[in-house]
Amino acid sequence: METTELLKRLIVAEPTEGKGELAAANVLAEFFESAGLACRVDCWDDRRANAEVRVETGGDKGGLLFAAHLDVVPPGEAKWRYPAFEATEVDGRIYGRGSADMKGGLAATAAAIVEVVGSGVKLKGDIILAAVAGEETDSCGVKRFLEQYSYVPGDLAGVVIPEPTGFDVITAHRGMLWLKVRTAGKTAHGSMPQEGVNAIMKMNMLIGRLGSYEIPHRPHALLGGCSMSINRIAGGMATNVIPDECSIDIDIRTVPGQDYDGIIEGLEKVFDEIRQGDADFKAEVSVIRSVEAMLTDNDSEFVKSFLDVTGIDKPIAVGFTTDGPHFAHLGAPIVIFGPGDPAVCHKPDEYIETADVEKAKEIYKDIIVKFLT
Repeated sequence: METTELLKRLIVAEPTEGKGELAAANVLAEFFESAGLACRVDCWDDRRANAEVRVETGGDKGGLLFAAHLDVVPPGEAKWRYPAFEATEVDGRIYGRGSADMKGGLAATAAAIVEVVGSGVKLKGDIILAAVAGEETDSCGVKRFLEQYSYVPGDLAGVVIPEPTGFDVITAHRGMLWLKVRTAGKTAHGSMPQEGVNAIMKMNMLIGRLGSYEIPHRPHALLGGCSMSINRIAGGMATNVIPDECSIDIDIRTVPGQDYDGIIEGLEKVFDEIRQGDADFKAEVSVIRSVEAMLTDNDSEFVKSFLDVTGIDKPIAVGFTTDGPHFAHLGAPIVIFGPGDPAVCHKPDEYIETADVEKAKEIYKDIIVKFLT
């Protein structure tokens, strides 16, 4: 199976949260098994799945862990030029949800592993590919993989995450803290609002305060400052019923050194301040998802050698978040590098250039040979 065919089949598998990653994991397993390499598919809840490949060498060098994700975000409501899950190839591009984020990088990595092993080159360190579930939602797959992964500190030379970076080498990104805030009220008939406590109006008070609220932090030299955005709101059950609950989802992007418990405590102080002027105000906060910031030492030998192989002058830092920080406790340097334009991710008509997928495959082959021979 050619690299582009693997990419297309991964897109067609439609690994959204609702459908699950099992079909995509099986596509990957078939690809590796056809090349004589074992691929373990770990399935749970009937549809969620990770796929794992390990090429064991018995060598004396630290291995390489390629960490990718199988899942994609939904196609959204906007109209696509080509159907989101048909993997249409036009003028050197493959269109489809996940083509850039990150089936292109995953297909290129898988093909690189197969071709290096098939070449007969003597490797002195293991190759591991973890393609996991849930990166776009709750990182359930990477957490499950790491719970099952037996390792010895120092057994990895580095971790490579083939996200779409436009062939930039990324060694730092902000963290993420998603919070849900609920305001509570008292239901009543819509014709008698004075008999109830309107949770939506209470939330309106809070949103007004948060509009000028700044989370205390020290800006980072590479990653800048911390940001906060209210991106979802829900409340009410009927037009003629006073709502007794309203909720918002807050997306906070963090920098190294921030205390997530301290961020939550700061918000709870805002609740207390509002409550002092309104005894009916009730609010609570809970964590939806949290990922620490990622910061790899640019002076490490792994990063220097990685830059040398890829021909990139220097690494960069970005504001988005990946599964990368989950691997930090393995004690290996982490870099993010892959094909695809990050600007097309999570948008209609997402695509990737087939030439970039082939280019990435060749670079990943060079990376494997550089670090493992």
